[in-house]
Amino acid sequence: MKYNELNVPANKDRKRVGRGISAGGGKTAGRGTKGQKARTGKKLRPTFAGGQKSLVQAIPKLKGFKTIRPKAEVVYLDHLNDMKGDVDNFYLYENDYISSPYVKVKVVVRGELKGAVNLRTQGASKAAIAAIEKNGGKFEKVAVPQRAKVESK
Repeated sequence: MKYNELNVPANKDRKRVGRGISAGGGKTAGRGTKGQKARTGKKLRPTFAGGQKSLVQAIPKLKGFKTIRPKAEVVYLDHLNDMKGDVDNFYLYENDYISSPYVKVKVVVRGELKGAVNLRTQGASKAAIAAIEKNGGKFEKVAVPQRAKVESK
């Protein structure tokens, strides 16, 4: 017999246990005899190991602190060479330097800046700010742009 020739119903009814001896799941209803797991109304938590130290308690916790704050996306200073005028999150998004205009952006130094750029982002390193101002540009720290709220009817 082949696997594709098996005659198995698509939706098999669940077995109703505890409905008498003739139903096939009577008396102990598949719970065995006696003990904490055989009783009704008493549920054991998944990590319970019979009173001994469970695996969850035996494994040490991770040290330190894990933040849920998203990290800033990095744009390098030499990327700004292709840009002129005012540069903000939307401009960087349109030129595929960041994944979304609604993320935190930080400009860091890599390479040289050749032109004057007015940068309006959430952050920049001290060296990047110095390089921008040396070339006649300005840096302004602004908040992350918020999405426009859609009013529902």
